Amino acid sequence: MMELIQKLELNVTLVLSLGSILVMLVGFYQVLAFRRSVPGGVVGKRWNFLTLLVVFFTLGFIFSPFFNLLPNSLLRLFVGVIFFFGSIYVVITINLIHTVIRELTD
Repeated sequence: MMELIQKLELNVTLVLSLGSILVMLVGFYQVLAFRRSVPGGVVGKRWNFLTLLVVFFTLGFIFSPFFNLLPNSLLRLFVGVIFFFGSIYVVITINLIHTVIRELTD
């Protein structure tokens, strides 16, 4: 029974990883496609940094099916780095949206 549960967890993890990779590849395509229409200035600088973070996360997602091959200490470090840059992404996105809203309402 335990072996079946482990196989199911592996399959669920793999399916989630593959689904996440597909979503990130769509996001990667969008960030590059939208880049052409982003003006310069503050918005452009923030967009460029967001693009860099999307590239970083896309690579992380592509390698996610292989995380189980990493030692636990390295895996924890990797997860910590992802959380750190994810939090930066959130703050930059919120500030970018706030800047756009301010520009539209002025």
